[in-house]
Order: sequence, then structure tokens, then C-alpha cells
Amino acid sequence: MCGILAALGLTGDAEKNRRRVLRASRLLRHRGPDSSGVYEDPQGGRAFISFERLNIVDPTDGGRQPFQIVRPEGNLAWALYVVWNSEIYNHKELVARQLPGVHIPSGSDSAIIGYLMREHGDTNELWNSLDGIFACVVWDEATGEFTIARDPIGICSLYWGRDAAGAVWVASEMKALQHLDTLEIFPPGHVFRSRTGALERYFQPDWLDAAFESAVIKRLMSDAPLGILLSGGLDSSLVASVATRFIRSPDSGFARDHPVHTFSIGVRGSPDLAAARRVADFLGTTHHEFTFTVQEGIDALEDLVWHIESIEQVRSAVPMYLLARRIKALGIKVVLSGEGADEVFGGYLYFHKAPSAAEFQAETVRLIDRLHQWDVMRANKAPFSFGVETRVPFLDKSLLALAMNIDPRDKMIDRAASPPRLEKFILRKAFDCPDAPYLPPDVLWRQKEQFSDGVGYDWVDGIKLYAEAVVPDELWAKRAERWPEHTPRTREYYLLRSIFDAHFTHPQAFDTVPKGLSIACSTPEALAWDPDWANVHEISGRAIASVHDHAAAHGFDFDKPVVVDGLIRGD
Repeated sequence: MCGILAALGLTGDAEKNRRRVLRASRLLRHRGPDSSGVYEDPQGGRAFISFERLNIVDPTDGGRQPFQIVRPEGNLAWALYVVWNSEIYNHKELVARQLPGVHIPSGSDSAIIGYLMREHGDTNELWNSLDGIFACVVWDEATGEFTIARDPIGICSLYWGRDAAGAVWVASEMKALQHLDTLEIFPPGHVFRSRTGALERYFQPDWLDAAFESAVIKRLMSDAPLGILLSGGLDSSLVASVATRFIRSPDSGFARDHPVHTFSIGVRGSPDLAAARRVADFLGTTHHEFTFTVQEGIDALEDLVWHIESIEQVRSAVPMYLLARRIKALGIKVVLSGEGADEVFGGYLYFHKAPSAAEFQAETVRLIDRLHQWDVMRANKAPFSFGVETRVPFLDKSLLALAMNIDPRDKMIDRAASPPRLEKFILRKAFDCPDAPYLPPDVLWRQKEQFSDGVGYDWVDGIKLYAEAVVPDELWAKRAERWPEHTPRTREYYLLRSIFDAHFTHPQAFDTVPKGLSIACSTPEALAWDPDWANVHEISGRAIASVHDHAAAHGFDFDKPVVVDGLIRGD
């Protein structure tokens, strides 16, 4: 994965436009610190395509972008120029099936798309055939037409808009596009073709067969060092277990002594650190454990908001951001992570209150549809702050097809059942193999702990306490005057909104941030499940105090003060 930027349909001085593009592209260099590339359309600079590269697959110059694809006979009068931020896991199968005999002078998975378009045309079937994650721009030099597309879930971030002269700009991150007149998120599962002027949904899921193991295994594709984020929760632990089993199997292609690196982070003494250490010892991985303080997390807020371009997911993005820097310093460029399982299987604690199977299913669909603004955005942008790519097996297209075709009645939670049906019960049972266990039983059946909580309850309470201290009463009293729409409901969000506005001044920048109330990471619609949740916005899992095993002991009995690092704040 890398950073891409394109300016298409430009007018005016070509050299000035090139400088604008280069300045904007530099803002994406953290996503691709290994090399850069720029294409300039020879016909008066109608288009510029810039690429900031993170070397993962085919790290030679054969993988450098933008790619040029010409006619088989080498006719330069026809050429496509392609820039990709992608991991296409089935690229070898596509070449064998759809491009037999075609010479592709690159081993990069990203290189195939231009040849597929050359041979078969730009069709929705082409985009649906790609098994992986991507954000891309294809420019036809002969016609001046272009195509923009994004993967079905939106795991690769992508924004677009138009400048004052009407040119279309596209970039991996919003910060590179703040000079535009219009600015918005490019939607997942969509393709835009300039020849039709239409933004079209190409991905129409029908939820077919799949397997989690293959979803993990295909994501081990890398010519660069690879690791696994391990929080000690069910999801990341299963990813680590499946990956470790495969790497150590005789047919994997890996050396028998190939090290499996796992990484965890938390406030000293946090539940995630202890659980991750337990899993790492069980699996025999080379484990790297890091701690951070509440103050270090607070110190990172300015940079973190700049990188993730949102005020949501900050609590969980900060430790991920701090961990990514440590990971990159060890030479690791790619990590696997457990994002997506809670959305697919209904793993958040508020799902205990789902009123019906139909509403349970509707909520999982809402969550998946909006993931590109939540967890997958955080999982993409926070590590890419330091040029680390995150891969998410639970959001594999085929696995989604299987999981979303399960009867939602079989996903629902029932603690009164015998045995109790905890959150993600189906997933737990699928890997409950006593004769050849994937995980220790206490981890396999560990209650859901959201990452921002699991890294240490003091972290969540600490950022709230800090906001109380730095947002004075006089500013808080005038919050509705400063922000009459989407007025911050807590001083924590007042602080984050202030940081966001300082970084992103485009009038449409805040339109890209998700809106609405949430409890324990729910959608706003799910607040209707319980009358006590009306008018609530608290994303911590401890807000579901009747379910969370440790809520009262860790600051979410709201009749008691919150204790953080020796300081006391009464609610």
C-alpha cells in the first residue's frame, strides 16, 4: 500500500500545476517513504499522477508507479497510466486465467489492472474480480478519459473533489486536497468513469461461500517483513493463531524457523498486555510488548488527528499510532489485524440488547457499510503515519459473503442459555478445538474488550480528564456559538474538534467525519434498542455497565468519581 494523488483535466500553466501536485503529494509521503514517482500528460499537462511508494510486493523498480501500459506491439500512441494503492491477493490467478501469454514487466500485484483493462475493457466485472483492497486511478492518454475505483469496504482510504477550474483531484488522504472547491469521501465499492460522468456502485454483495483461514493466509503475501497486531482479544488472537499455524506448516513455503512477530501496546498493567502475552506464549511467537503513558497519548493528539483526519476513533487510534512507530523502527512494513469481526458477527457489547434477529442483522449491515469512516479508516491511517500497512482478514470479500449469509438468529447473544452464548459465539465455537486448540480457553472465551479500553482504562479516563482541564468554562459555555451544527457534547469532543479545525480549514472537511450519537461503538440507529441510551454518546464498552464485567470497578459507575493517575474527577 502507498499514497496516491491524481489531478485530472487540468488547464493553465503546466509547470505551475506540476508544483501544486508535488506540494500536495508530499503530504502523503508518510504512506510511501521508500520512493516517489510522477506522471505528466504530454499534451499540455492535462493530468498529473503522483505516487508515494511503500515497497511490499516486487520492491524492485519493476514495481514503481505510475505504471505505463501500451499496446502489445508497443504503440505509444495508446497508453494507460495507472496508479494503485492496493493489495490484490488473487493477482496470480487473474493473470493465469485472463492474461495468458501477456508479458507483464512487473511482479507487483498492482501492475495487472492496466493489462486487464487493455485486454477486457473497463467493466464492473473487472472490478468485482479483484480479491483484495485498492484505491486507484486509471488515465487514458489518448482520449483524456479516466476511471477512479475503490475496494468494496473502503479499507484503502480515498477522497476526491474539484478545483475552481473544474479539474478532478483524487488522493489517499484529505489533507492533500484542502485547496479544492469541493471535497468529499470517494465511496467504497464504487467506480467513476469520466466518459459517462457517473458514479456507479459496482459491488453488489450476494454473500457466497468462504473460509477465515484462507482470508488470513492470502494476506501473508509480502516480499517485506510482516507482523501481527495482537491485543489479546478474540479477533487479533485468531488472526495470529491461523497465521502462525500456516507459516509453520510444511507446505507454506516459509522456512520452518521463520519468526512470527506479534506486537501489543497498552498502559502499564492493562488487560490487553496480559492477554496478548498469554497468547504469544501459547503460540510461541516472537512477541514485542510496548507501554505508553496517558501523557504520551495526550501529546500525540495533534499529530494523530492530522493523520487520521477525523475526531472519531481517536481513543483507539492513539495507541495504534504509537505502536506503528515502534513497529516501523524494527523494520516491519506490513501487519495483520483483527478489525471487522465485531461488525460482521455482532461482537460489541451493545448487541446484547438487540431486540430481534432482523434488527441484529440490520445493525451489522449498517456497521459494515460505514466501516470506511470508522475502524478501517483508523487501521489504515494511524499505522500509515509511519509507512506501515495494515491487512484485515475479517473483511475479506469471501469471508463476508459466508458470514453475512448466516441466519442472524444464530449470531444473537443469550447469556442465560446453557452454555451461555456470548458475543461472537459462532466464531468462538468454530475455533473451539480442544484436541488441537487454536487459543487458550480463557482467551477464546474472553469477553469483548474494545481496543481503546483494553489498552488501559486509565487512557480513556485520562483523555477525558485532560479535556476537562484544558477546555475552560467560558469556551465550553459558548460551544453552540462556535459550532451551531454538530455541537460537541463533551469537552473531549470540543478538544478534538478544535484540533481538527486547526488542521483542516476546507469548508467541507468536517463533512467527511461521521455524525450522530453512539453507545459502545453502535450506530445512531441502535440507540433505539434501549430507552436508557437516548441522547447518549459514549463509545466505551464500559458504558454497557449491565453487561461489561468490569464496568463498575473501572470508572463507569457514574455515581462515583473517576480516578486517573492519582487524580480524582467527580462526574
